[in-house]
Amino acid sequence: MTILVTGASRGIGREIAKNLAQKGNIVIANYNKSEEQAQNLQKENANIEIYKADVSKREEVKQMVEYVLKKYGKIDVLVNNAGISENKLFTDVTDEDWQKIINTNLYSAFCVTQEVLPNMIHNKFGCIINISSIWGMVGASCETVYSIAKAGIDAMTKSLAKELGPSNIRVNSIAPGIIDTDMNKNLTQEDIENIKNEIPLQKVGKTIDIAKCVEWLINDQYTTGQIISINGGWVII
Repeated sequence: MTILVTGASRGIGREIAKNLAQKGNIVIANYNKSEEQAQNLQKENANIEIYKADVSKREEVKQMVEYVLKKYGKIDVLVNNAGISENKLFTDVTDEDWQKIINTNLYSAFCVTQEVLPNMIHNKFGCIINISSIWGMVGASCETVYSIAKAGIDAMTKSLAKELGPSNIRVNSIAPGIIDTDMNKNLTQEDIENIKNEIPLQKVGKTIDIAKCVEWLINDQYTTGQIISINGGWVII
């Protein structure tokens, strides 16, 4: 399969790209700023090709999708993973903060999906996996805009699953809990231990946990419109 993964140079996206490439898929790993990490990723597996694009900008997304389609002829799977977070009191959030987080976390998924869909609809086949968050499900103090963006991702997932089902395109969302990535580097060891005490499985998740779920959703043929939360039991709703 030909698979496009956004935000694939680090963290969860990197693990997703690596795991899928190891299974023999062609993976186009999108990145924007982390060029060195992306280049190192490409060196790890010949099935990985990296592509630089700011997925919050329509023209760069169009060029990326056109490049992939011209070279490989199709995009079977899209993983919308690109995202950023910022811990800040709601009263301190600026318009610039809002635009940056919404554009990177929500608009990018809308934009890339919209550009990829014509090819999937033409082929009557496709799988779209959006990487959301538990905070899109239950909200997070001091991460209101991030929570809004992730809730929007989940709403888009459900709506598109209904709209695209007749075209044999499945759309699902994975909502991770706390995962061992750079996104949580602001947490102290004490913070981590306190969080672990709140999690029934008593541990922090790993990027491979999310990558394995992505792999399963690609192979499965009857799951769509679902928000699958991988969080060790931290959030059960």
